[in-house]
Amino acid sequence: MDLNQWDERYSAEEFIYGTKPNDFLASKADLIPQGPVICLADGEGRNGVFLATQGHSVTSIDSSRVGLQKASKLAEKNGVQIETLCCDLAEYEFEPNSATGIVSIFCHLPPELRKKVHAQVYSALKPGGIFILEGYTPEQLKLGTGGPPVADLMHTLDQLKDELSGLEILHAQEVKREVIEGTFHTGMASVVQFVGRKKIASSRAERR
Repeated sequence: MDLNQWDERYSAEEFIYGTKPNDFLASKADLIPQGPVICLADGEGRNGVFLATQGHSVTSIDSSRVGLQKASKLAEKNGVQIETLCCDLAEYEFEPNSATGIVSIFCHLPPELRKKVHAQVYSALKPGGIFILEGYTPEQLKLGTGGPPVADLMHTLDQLKDELSGLEILHAQEVKREVIEGTFHTGMASVVQFVGRKKIASSRAERR
């Protein structure tokens, strides 16, 4: 979908992906150390707002200004603040060692852009920082319960392990599960889940 289509989708009065956080993110969020968290393709803000309620300083990034306006309203309703950044991830440069957490929930990108973003995740995380991802696999095309219309925009576990090889894997699997998240993510889904941590250098390594 292009930007105009996302703006049109998010212009609906209701929150089209719901206001509650992604189940997988909610189950793993306590792994993220307190501090700055970046939410990629955060849309209407359900995940960023949730993390802000957990005490994190959140930056929600999305290419749709309409979606981010709703995210700000959701944050206000929940008594928290988030920073919203409207930009294309193709143009976004991650600041090194700036985040204790980076979250990618159903952020589906063209392969080359996905590789570029994942290549920056390691450097952007502080030591001990956590990367959490859930996305659709190509098997999702057979189920038709959400996600992009082409396999190239989806993830496989092997791709993620390769592109995020610098991170210590804490959780990694492909699984079918019920995803009930608003109008466009509803039903049995084929997803890949990944949690990785940037290692903390040992004192011996630091002395070298």
